[in-house]
Amino acid sequence: MKKYIAEFIGTFAMIFCGTGAMTINEVTGGDVTHVGIGITWGLIVMSMIYAFGEISGAHFNPAVSIAFAYAKKFSWKEVPRYIFFQVAGAFAASLLLMWLFPKSELLGATIPSIDLWRAFVLELILTFFLMVVVINVSTGSKEVGMMAGIAIGSVILLEAIFAGPITNASMNPARSLAPNIVSGNIQGLWLYMIAPILGAILAVVSCKFVKHENCCNEKC
Repeated sequence: MKKYIAEFIGTFAMIFCGTGAMTINEVTGGDVTHVGIGITWGLIVMSMIYAFGEISGAHFNPAVSIAFAYAKKFSWKEVPRYIFFQVAGAFAASLLLMWLFPKSELLGATIPSIDLWRAFVLELILTFFLMVVVINVSTGSKEVGMMAGIAIGSVILLEAIFAGPITNASMNPARSLAPNIVSGNIQGLWLYMIAPILGAILAVVSCKFVKHENCCNEKC
């Protein structure tokens, strides 16, 4: 159970701090700022990777777990269990934020500011970039080494800053599912479920053309 608890705690911390920064920015009228939100996302992901990377692999993201399984670097039978604890951690964080900040209407929900199909493509590309970094700094789905957390945290910070105003830069089905449902903002939720998974799988496919041995444990 240690790896499942690690995924729960890591995802809880990520959603609580990341969407918490967005929620506090909402209820205070912008005190955290957009850049501050991006920095919060990057730092909490980096911190949780260092905390739990060698225990569970620090996925904290159903799209990452599915992509690792697709790359044969992670067991398919573990995917449903990982996703369950990731989603549970995300919902626990969103429900706590709803209790802490009852005046918030969004709770950090992901709501696109452009039409859904353009938002879909943008989320797919953002997750593609994220997974390219993740799979190239990982070993057998474990985030290890001094640079793994910095690299992954940095790409999340970067994408949150430049794409946040458009789609909120989710790149994570669990990250969108919990705050959107808890806050009641479910418009466009489907794209945040599908686009990150497709983007992550495409990253694995592209990686096989560049650095095959790091993207697949078996002959693909």
